[in-house]
Amino acid sequence: MSDNRGGPWGPSGGDDGGSGGSGGDGPRNPWGQPPRRRRPKGSGEVSSLDEFLKKSRDRIGWRFPPQDGRPYWLYGLVAFAALWILFTSVHRIAPQERGVVTTFGDYERTMQPGIGFSWPAPIGRVQKVDVENIRTITIPESAGTENLILTGDQNVIDLAYSVRWNIKDPQRFLFQIAQPEETIQEVAESAMRAVVARVSLDDAIGAGRAEIEQSVEQNMQQLLDDYGAGIRIQGVAINQSVPPGAVNEAFLQVSAAQQQAQSYMNDARAYALQITAKAQGDAAAFEKVYAEYKAAPEVTRRRMYYETMERILSRVDTTIVEAPGVTPYLPLPEIQRRSSQGQPQAQPQPQGAPAR
Repeated sequence: MSDNRGGPWGPSGGDDGGSGGSGGDGPRNPWGQPPRRRRPKGSGEVSSLDEFLKKSRDRIGWRFPPQDGRPYWLYGLVAFAALWILFTSVHRIAPQERGVVTTFGDYERTMQPGIGFSWPAPIGRVQKVDVENIRTITIPESAGTENLILTGDQNVIDLAYSVRWNIKDPQRFLFQIAQPEETIQEVAESAMRAVVARVSLDDAIGAGRAEIEQSVEQNMQQLLDDYGAGIRIQGVAINQSVPPGAVNEAFLQVSAAQQQAQSYMNDARAYALQITAKAQGDAAAFEKVYAEYKAAPEVTRRRMYYETMERILSRVDTTIVEAPGVTPYLPLPEIQRRSSQGQPQAQPQPQGAPAR
């Protein structure tokens, strides 16, 4: 067994040096060869998968993981820069918005609703402004605070009102005034005091409030346009217009007296209109009678006499009969009245006696 070195079957021959012999010149037996060892990496032999990956990386132009000596953070920086440019250059403007574009802080243009593009930040910037939202400012801000204003007839009222506004020009709104809401509040107070100072107390708390609101709205719009604020005033509404709390009870009494006086004046006007209408009717009737009198004076005179006597005698109980041979008048209504009052009845007068 010690001589069987060429393979499991031993040497093929004797001295001729078989193929399984270790020292012969013929081919070696495969069974006698030792197993091959794997080559270490970097020895020059590359597998097909490694070669495919290498060719793919060369075709794309970059390698991950990096094998050219570049650090990982460089690729992250490139990706971050690409995302930064994408998200700061593309802008979506809603239908109720406008986008104010600035480049290095200077106004460039105003974006309309839709998708817009600008320089990436910090070179360019887009500020979205809602131009359709109606904003409201209430003066005074708290409900329990008094806002005393002097009227034209030297009276003081407690006035609370609100102002509705929206943005008309986004560029002017952003760059013309620093604090828009405070500016609107100050302009509203100035315009309201200027208008109320020209009206009376009755107008300020009564029927003149609508005119005051309209005048204040016009004055505010004029002032804001002069400032170039880019703001449109939608309306002014007076929520409260009452006397100060210290004199409110006395004012209510005065107001009640004024209302009563106004009621009496209205009654007097109604009575005057009634009397005037009656006088005008009498004058028209007299003119008709006068026209008839001019046409037939005697007939008209007699007719007027009969009508006058009829009105007078209709209110008395005595009837005068002048025709001869007529039975004397018996005053039955007078007798009945006296009997009901307990007075003695009057005796009937004899025939031929003068009647009353």
